Amino acid sequence: MTLRIGNFSGFYGDRFDAPREMLTGGEVDVLTGDYLAELTMLILARDRLKDPSAGYARTFLRQLEETLGLAHERGVRIVANAGGLNPSGLADAVRALAGRLGVPVRVAHVEGDDLTARYPGSLAAHAYLGGFGIAEAFRAGADVVVTGRVTDAALVTGPAAAHFGWKPTEYDRLAGAVVVGHVLECGAQATGGNYAFFGERSPGDLRRPGFPLAEIHADGSGVITKHPGTGGFVDVGTVTAQLLYETGAARYAGPDVTARLDTVRLRQDGPDRVRVEGVRGEAPPPTLKVGRNRLGGFRNEVVFVLTGLDIEAKAGLVKEQMGDALAKSPPAEVRWELVRTDRTDAGTEETASALLRLVVRDPDQEKVGRVLSGAAIELALASYPGFHVMAPPGKGSPFGVFEDVYVPHGDVDHVAVLHDGRRIPVPPAHDTAVLEDVPEPALPEPLPAGPTTRAPLGLLAGARSGDKGGNANVGVWVRSDDAWRWLAHELTVERFRKLIPEARTLPVTRHALPNLRALNFVVEGILGAGVAAQTRFDPQAKALGEWLRSRHLDIPEVLL
Repeated sequence: MTLRIGNFSGFYGDRFDAPREMLTGGEVDVLTGDYLAELTMLILARDRLKDPSAGYARTFLRQLEETLGLAHERGVRIVANAGGLNPSGLADAVRALAGRLGVPVRVAHVEGDDLTARYPGSLAAHAYLGGFGIAEAFRAGADVVVTGRVTDAALVTGPAAAHFGWKPTEYDRLAGAVVVGHVLECGAQATGGNYAFFGERSPGDLRRPGFPLAEIHADGSGVITKHPGTGGFVDVGTVTAQLLYETGAARYAGPDVTARLDTVRLRQDGPDRVRVEGVRGEAPPPTLKVGRNRLGGFRNEVVFVLTGLDIEAKAGLVKEQMGDALAKSPPAEVRWELVRTDRTDAGTEETASALLRLVVRDPDQEKVGRVLSGAAIELALASYPGFHVMAPPGKGSPFGVFEDVYVPHGDVDHVAVLHDGRRIPVPPAHDTAVLEDVPEPALPEPLPAGPTTRAPLGLLAGARSGDKGGNANVGVWVRSDDAWRWLAHELTVERFRKLIPEARTLPVTRHALPNLRALNFVVEGILGAGVAAQTRFDPQAKALGEWLRSRHLDIPEVLL
């Protein structure tokens, strides 16, 4: 018995037509949509401040308007976390839409994640719930289930638990579904999107990747695939990349189960088919993660364009001038970055120019608004030759701060609210286990010494990186056993810090996953207060892995 679960959204703003593509492209039993990220919760919280009836992803409603009838005709059930901060409001809106369309569907929602009232000063504070509220709604006959903040993988574990009758203590099965769910959750990233080795494929393969589909079995194993004839591709590499995305240690903790990523086995099972098996699960930790978003203050920025000769001297002059002006009412944080995009003897003015970025932050909007804009504008005729800016600075805008806090399972009232108004409580995890590090696995024998070539790491290794609050992870993997023998010994924490200078003074932890021929590095604090604070040039660390791949090492010639 197989359950076919597809994904049609990896974030709020993903391809609008994906639900129709998934419904018409082939067989599917359940469609999942993931709309929520740390930044999305802040955006929805600000929406709700303006309109108390808001707080959910309105795109989901527009997508359903075009596809709800088709899904009902084909017997496809839908689950999405598009409810955001207001799942009951979205459920009511879906019922109203179904009534207008004349589609007889039963709509349920899951609630209990909202803990904002417990954390004064928060715009939003939501616990990450598991999949059993979704399972209860499906078991009661729901056709459409909307949730608030559940884990991304819960969109898969919930339907699978309902379909196969899994109990909360069947950890291996649940862990297998968590791994499959983690692969599906980011949509086309599992089918060739954002893939390190994209250059090995023709542009036509990647122009419009299809969305992923999983065939899940009763034992929790599964196959990652996609509808026939859709773009992109599925192979061990694309699945490995997504498995490493935004993960950390070998124990991948969730509210239902802790999945052991070091037990995952992948193998190609035919064209565009990768089998996921062998996953072991353990009891979940005794606490639930709560994502808290609060207002951090106000920020503003101005980007000075420095063209031609004497770039460093021009940057030094404007920094001194702005420093004098800001000293009268100094912001709490002042950050300068000089980006050397300029080239010698450039053929265009743009390629002859560097960018000097100034970012200021302060709890007082006045200190980052009029003070900054006035100081920058007054330099227009009194600074370096060729003075101009990318855009005039504005009044300053609010920025958010994301924080993790943890509460016991029993502190959350996890409830499935059915189409007829019945409320089914979901009990907290029966057994829990304190999360501990897995002992470091044995590494393979190093490669014999031989001639090397100075070359980019990316000629040999793939990488994918992402954010978790103020931390970033960089997963690095290779595609042969010999390459793994080299990588496991070469890319140490010390080497990583040398290749990524931003990490030199930060805590860096390396986790080895031999089954995947992969290393996962977690860099604490590199993103400051998280993506909403926009501390860094790449605030979500999406390209941190590609920067690492571009760095040069002495690579054995036998591997190139």
